Amino acid sequence: MKIKLVAIGKTDANSLQLLIDEYCKRLGFYISFSIDIIPDIKNSKNLSEVQQKIAEGKELLKKFEKSDAVVLLDEHGTLYNSIKFSAFLQKKMNSGLKQLIFVIGGPYGFSEEVYKRSNGKISLSPMTFSHQMVRLFFTEQLYRGFTILRNEPYHHQ
Repeated sequence: MKIKLVAIGKTDANSLQLLIDEYCKRLGFYISFSIDIIPDIKNSKNLSEVQQKIAEGKELLKKFEKSDAVVLLDEHGTLYNSIKFSAFLQKKMNSGLKQLIFVIGGPYGFSEEVYKRSNGKISLSPMTFSHQMVRLFFTEQLYRGFTILRNEPYHHQ
């Protein structure tokens, strides 16, 4: 199985990008992982929230194949602890799935079309974080999930 993170907008903070890159490198020891960044929508200042979500949604939908499982990182999603998230990953790997895609939307969330296409939603926290921080938190949790599955000492209980 391959895992991909698709996100809207680049990471501006170099210090965050260095940490994201570190976890991406570590993940390479466990699974094929990539991040696909969709550029911010041009002239978004002239768009309503709904128009921006629709424009971002069209770009996101271009990134998905029919066979992909798409999981949105959404504040209204299922809240897992690290152990349960690792079990979620194991279940997806056991299912014979070719590619699992996690998605971070734009500042206003996802369009209805993206919600309809998704196979589920996960919340990283009831708190709100910047999209740049979410990338770091998600890649770290993904790495943590694989260390848990391998019984490696990274995660302490």
